[in-house]
Amino acid sequence: MRFLYSVMWFEPIDTLDLVIKGIIIGVVASAPMGPVGILCIQRTLNKGRWYGFITGIGAAFSDIIYAMATGVGMSYVMDFIENKTNMFYLQLIGSVMLFLFGLYTYRSNPAQSLRPVSKDKGTLVYNLVTAFGVTFSNPLIVFLFVALFARFAFVVPEHLFQQSVGYLSIFFGALLWWFALAYVINKVRTSFDVSRIRVFNRIIGAVVMVASAMGVGMTLMGLSL
Repeated sequence: MRFLYSVMWFEPIDTLDLVIKGIIIGVVASAPMGPVGILCIQRTLNKGRWYGFITGIGAAFSDIIYAMATGVGMSYVMDFIENKTNMFYLQLIGSVMLFLFGLYTYRSNPAQSLRPVSKDKGTLVYNLVTAFGVTFSNPLIVFLFVALFARFAFVVPEHLFQQSVGYLSIFFGALLWWFALAYVINKVRTSFDVSRIRVFNRIIGAVVMVASAMGVGMTLMGLSL
C-alpha cells in the first residue's frame, strides 16, 4: 500500500474518513427546519412522501453547489489554513460559529414559515426546481459550510479524487436526511402536530450546540475528531 501511494502524485488521504465527515456535514446542513424543511413537510403531508423527498433533492442540489463554491474558495488560502497555529484558530472559530448556528436553530420558530400549499401536486420536476430556488436564494448557507469545513478540516484541494468523493458524501448525507424526514412525516401524517416542528428544531439545535462545545474542548486540548 505504501508503495502504491509512493508512485502516485498525491499523498495518502483516508477516503473513508472524508466520506464520514461529508455525510455528517450533509446532515447538519440539511437538518434545521428552515423554509425548505417546512416546504418538505407540507408537501409530504399534502402530496405524499415522494413529493416531499423530491423537494429535499432540490435543496440538496443547491447545498452541494454552495459547498463546492466554499471548498474552492478555501482552497486558495490553503497555505494559510495548513499552518498549525492558523488551523487551531480556524477550528476554534468554526466550533463557535456552529454553536451560534445551533443556538439560532434552537431559538427559531419554523412554524412561522408555514404557508398554504397548492392542492395541485404539479410534476416532480416542478417540485424539485421550486425547492432548489427556495434554498439557492439563501447564500448565507456558505457561512455554515465554512464553519463545518474548518471544524472537520474537510478541504484537501491537492487530492482531487478524495475531495470529489467528499462532496458526493455531502450530497448523499443530505439525501439521507430528506428521505428520512419525508418517510417519518408520511408515517405520522394522521397525528402530526405543527407544534412538534419547533420541538424538533430545539432538539437539533441542542445537539449542534453540544457537539460544537465538545469541538471547542477538543481543539483546546489538541485532540482530533
